[in-house]
Amino acid sequence: MSRPRIVIVGAGFAGYRTARTLSRLTRHQADITLLNPTDYFLYLPLLPQVAAGILEPRRVTVSLSGSLPRVRLVLGEADGIDLDAHTVRYTGPEGGEGTLPFDRLVLAAGSVNKLLPIPGVAERAHGFRGLPEALYLRDHVTRQVELAAATRDREECAARCTFVVVGAGYTGTEVAAHGAMYTDAQVRRHPMRTGMRPRWMLLDVAPRVLPEMDERLSRTADRVLRQRGVDVRMGTSVKEATHDGVVLTDGTTVDTRTLVWCVGVRPDPLVESLGLPMESGRLLVDPHLQVPGRPELFACGDVAAVPDLTRPGQFTPMTAQHAWRHGKVCAQNVAASLGIGERRPYRHRDLGFVVDLGGAKAAANPLGLPMSGPAAGAVTRGYHLAAMPGNRVRVAADWVLDAVLPRQAVQLGLVRSWSVPLESASPEVARVPGRPERRGEDEAPAAGSGGAPGGGARGKVPEGPDGKQQPGGEPGKKQAGGETGKKRQGAEPAKSQPGAEPAKNQPGGEPARNQPGAEPARNQPGAEPAKNQPRTPRAAGKPRPPGKADRPGQARKTTRAAGASRSARPPADPGPEPPENQPAPGPDIAPGPVKRTDGRTAEGDS
Repeated sequence: MSRPRIVIVGAGFAGYRTARTLSRLTRHQADITLLNPTDYFLYLPLLPQVAAGILEPRRVTVSLSGSLPRVRLVLGEADGIDLDAHTVRYTGPEGGEGTLPFDRLVLAAGSVNKLLPIPGVAERAHGFRGLPEALYLRDHVTRQVELAAATRDREECAARCTFVVVGAGYTGTEVAAHGAMYTDAQVRRHPMRTGMRPRWMLLDVAPRVLPEMDERLSRTADRVLRQRGVDVRMGTSVKEATHDGVVLTDGTTVDTRTLVWCVGVRPDPLVESLGLPMESGRLLVDPHLQVPGRPELFACGDVAAVPDLTRPGQFTPMTAQHAWRHGKVCAQNVAASLGIGERRPYRHRDLGFVVDLGGAKAAANPLGLPMSGPAAGAVTRGYHLAAMPGNRVRVAADWVLDAVLPRQAVQLGLVRSWSVPLESASPEVARVPGRPERRGEDEAPAAGSGGAPGGGARGKVPEGPDGKQQPGGEPGKKQAGGETGKKRQGAEPAKSQPGAEPAKNQPGGEPARNQPGAEPARNQPGAEPAKNQPRTPRAAGKPRPPGKADRPGQARKTTRAAGASRSARPPADPGPEPPENQPAPGPDIAPGPVKRTDGRTAEGDS
């Protein structure tokens, strides 16, 4: 008799704990498969310390294959679930599609950035839900301070030194607190010519900082932020985001190049495609974390509306503390459905919260006991070390080194702004050129696009390399770098054409052409030749090349496959000759700064 098949979607706090507990309980009595876009579990509470340069990125990650014995890891993103056929459709990291059959399914897909209908926010702001976003924010803040220190223009310096964080919850408060310390340390070593200092703003429509926590924690955090010079404005939010800054709801205009969106999270849209009862976007489950009427389906974490037995009529909040406990109870109930152990309802006891404010400052109320100052800092870091499923020694070592050595304020440029769009359905994965995008359930797949019919609701309108949404669906598979067709309505004109002004110093703007990670340069091997360029007579004595149909390398004329190396050497026969009077094809990566049409040097990803 074959062993039962258990599929777990998502490896966040709930999914990871479910997989680890099931591996221990079943012990080869079931086949456990974990579907996740990345091969690591991310300890999200320490992500602000990654953005501030305290911890290295790998310190807050735990290898799934190395820490989950007897669990099969499948890299991919779930596109759709067929409950009647007991299958999960997914797309792998290289675009391949697959199907996973199951006898028991655990949905623990987590959450994504919460969007509000505010003009310009989706294009200008960046979230803080994944490791790529933290790496981008660290590079971006470092770059803005360095550019501000080099300029003599006070207005430009003030705009680059202003950092706006929207959302005074757990994440936004820590980002502002750590960010203020990080930029102040940069300025102390490299003072600005204009004599200015970085300015951090924390906005929220709530009446106080950390509105979901105890008032004493809120007062402690508010006091620490104001002591560090953070401009805390409660009852205020962003009305509009422009390329020059933001307009606040009180009518104030703030010039800035940085907008960090931490207003909250929403459940992963995957669960919406199931057509099952929902509660505030979350899948409704019983106290045993089982979906009523579907004995094979379980849900936990942020995607599940779990009844709070300690407060009748309410549901447990979307916090890491609850998700971690959900995972353990869910695993026990899945095993009980297979005849291993007994079922148990989810019931919790509040252990309190901790908020790391950087340095020796923190706010904590372990077991309801309010604390602040160095004692709270020690409790906070001790709690994180105890809660992390791995890398404890490395994290502690980084904390010790940060206390005795100055931080390295350098920008690595590994993540570009268009790689971490705010509306991404997968904030844990950085967007790369040529990577296929998931489709929503109401989008019809384009011919030859390879999209899975009837996919889940997680897909978004695809974006071009500049981070702008492209009408018309998924980028053509045969375009270099995943670029949309040139004649598609709404496509961006070539930068050398009239009226196509390049983005200047905009947050989330388009990366400079011919730079690593940017759109392939025109007239390069494997890219589409420039159009409408003037032709000049051929040099005297130069023989006419053979026609396109006579070229022996015509079969290789099409652009390179998605994912091919951009710096690869072109074949001996480069394909069709580019329009005359054009420079000879060169490498994709320019050896120096790119010249802009307005005479300035591109600053890259500002």
